[in-house]
Amino acid sequence: MDVRKRAKVNQAGSSLGILPPGSSGERCSSGKRTEPARIREGVFPLGRSGSFSGSYLPRRWPWQRCVSMAAGLFLAVLLAVAQAWCVNAIHENLLWFSQLTEVEREISFRTECGLYYSYYKQMLQAPSIQEGLSELIHDNLTESKRTINLLQRMNIYQEVFLSVLYRLLPLQAYLEPVYFYIYTVFSLQAVYVIALYLTAWLLAGSWLAGLLTGVWYILNRVDTTRVEFTISLRENWSLPFFALQVTAVTCYLRPQLSALQQKVMVWLMYVTTCCFCLTWQFNQFILLVQALIVYILDIVDLLTTTQVTTLYLVQVSGLLSVWLLQFCNSMILGSLVLSFIVAALFIRHCQPDLKTGGLLVRLAKVLLHSILVLLLAFIINSLTKKALQLRSDEHIFKFIKSKFALGPTRDFDASLYLCEEAFGLLPLDTLERLAGTLLLYPYVPTVLLLSGMLAVAVLHNLRPKGSWEEEKRAAAGGQVDAFRPDVAYNLLHSVLYGLLAFSTMRMKYIWTGHMCAVAAYGVCGTDLWTLLLKALRCNTKVLLRFIRYAVPVLMIGWLYYKFWPKLMEELSELREFYDPDTVELMTWISTKTPKQAVFAGSMQLLAGIKLCTGRVLTNHPHYEDKDLRERTRQVYQVYARRSPEEVYDILRAVGADYVVLENSICYERRHRRGCRLRDLLDLANGHIMDGPGENEADLVPASHPRFCEAIKTDAAAYTALFTSTFQNKTFYVYRLKKKRKKSGKASSEPGVKL
Repeated sequence: MDVRKRAKVNQAGSSLGILPPGSSGERCSSGKRTEPARIREGVFPLGRSGSFSGSYLPRRWPWQRCVSMAAGLFLAVLLAVAQAWCVNAIHENLLWFSQLTEVEREISFRTECGLYYSYYKQMLQAPSIQEGLSELIHDNLTESKRTINLLQRMNIYQEVFLSVLYRLLPLQAYLEPVYFYIYTVFSLQAVYVIALYLTAWLLAGSWLAGLLTGVWYILNRVDTTRVEFTISLRENWSLPFFALQVTAVTCYLRPQLSALQQKVMVWLMYVTTCCFCLTWQFNQFILLVQALIVYILDIVDLLTTTQVTTLYLVQVSGLLSVWLLQFCNSMILGSLVLSFIVAALFIRHCQPDLKTGGLLVRLAKVLLHSILVLLLAFIINSLTKKALQLRSDEHIFKFIKSKFALGPTRDFDASLYLCEEAFGLLPLDTLERLAGTLLLYPYVPTVLLLSGMLAVAVLHNLRPKGSWEEEKRAAAGGQVDAFRPDVAYNLLHSVLYGLLAFSTMRMKYIWTGHMCAVAAYGVCGTDLWTLLLKALRCNTKVLLRFIRYAVPVLMIGWLYYKFWPKLMEELSELREFYDPDTVELMTWISTKTPKQAVFAGSMQLLAGIKLCTGRVLTNHPHYEDKDLRERTRQVYQVYARRSPEEVYDILRAVGADYVVLENSICYERRHRRGCRLRDLLDLANGHIMDGPGENEADLVPASHPRFCEAIKTDAAAYTALFTSTFQNKTFYVYRLKKKRKKSGKASSEPGVKL
């Protein structure tokens, strides 16, 4: 898709009811330590947060709390609406979406986005909801010569839910189906902002932290979301629910919650976990990191046994619920996170004396405990996959092995991921952009200081405990500072998902949003400012309060001054969708080919063909199936050096009637040598790659020319098997002839011959 510029259009462009967290103050003129007043607060989920020092700021009257909370919630909604409006405006300005024809709108759903949206369209076109569901459960259009259960294979319940909702609500006369779809996705961005806002508010005890979080999220939109141009991508549906789950976990780990509030948080965690897992196929890997965080907090005594068990069971129950909804999808039962949780709970039960003994003994026990958990998890996972004959996710582990040089790099599936920029390391210019909005500067010291404080708290927890009287005296003297479990969870969450983002750029969208909340906590919370003021021997309550209110206000003012004109300029920049070659192709397929015709080609293009024309596909971008991955590799032989007879047999074996060849793949220049699709196929087939450069010693020259190039010469060997039916500057379509000489090859989906 090309994007053409249009003419620019000119656009025009209280009191803070802060909930004070408990914190202590030491006056500059005195080094005397006083015991803080012990006042039991009312239990407000968004009330004040405890601090490490146990100190205390003056308490507000109930009506002041209510006004402050109302103001905070109002600003949360305001920021959420602003984010949804921004992404919608940018999407409209980028494509001029409102002026596009239906086929152009559908083409704008690129790659797998088009595949997922096609099921929403299919449900709306079905005579009834029941028939639509039946077509999805017994689908024979997505993969030729196969009938698959799409609700089991793919995470498309959101498309089903939206299509049913659109049918039931009286919206047809006022809102087109495509707008109902995209507005829903953009509304989830509002949910995402609210979740991050509440997380920061819970951590810092001030809605100023939430305000700063929302502002940072919007200004760093390039690195926090890509929803405006990948609307249907599964992560755009799932990450808002994951952010809500993190908010619920943060609230659940706060002290002084009532029993009712704890139950509400547990149910909220369960519901958001279910929604998260139901909307993204990579949920198991994200939850595995979260389970590791819970495990770490458990072995260092920062969570109670009840909290640990509850968090584990919420994950397990969420996954099993999705397993049932996805018609017993075996990929969920074979997930690493389930195996890890079972192993962690079992070893924990069998090792009740883990938290006894001296420091060295405790460290040795933790090491042994961790080895046993990982070993048992590996055994359980291996046995489960063997029993279920599960190979759906093996391409992910091949990718991980190849990425860290732990396995061969010629594997076609792993190389497809390794050669994509989204699966590479995080570019350094990402950090430059984050620093430009002042996000990186408070984030780094916040994480470093919290990590140091966490290390001290862990050492204190692991060392032998003294008598009860000694512990009481130490706490009264301020010598022992308790590290808040909600802060500990969010710290580890940010660090581990940050490492994941640095290793794989696509995962940065999980990290950068939460990064905003952690940085805002560092700026607006009392804990880090108290530490700094103590070091400067100026820890007064007045100065602490002034700094934690003044600094975020000044930062927001500076961000407004610097970025508001840029944001308005970006929102006023108008462009236009322009892809006439693809429009011409889709129009030709819709009008000149049979409705049951089967098309072969690249995964990305076939997803668009499914959406725009409803034709049958040989393969598609949803890669979580071993047989489909093998079929895709076979179909891609049209871009390899193979004989016309071999290519014809491959395409006939998968039921193809037409094959679409793309110049952008056959003559690719976007990737470097060794990462072009034709290079990956050459390597997998054992052939020398095109162009100047080194080749490995065991590669040999191919005995045939590249098929996608040679077929255009109209040589007799090719015209005997293929008929040219359509071509333009980008695409060439060939129909497979029905009658030909017997080749003596009678296998289904033949393998690659070297």
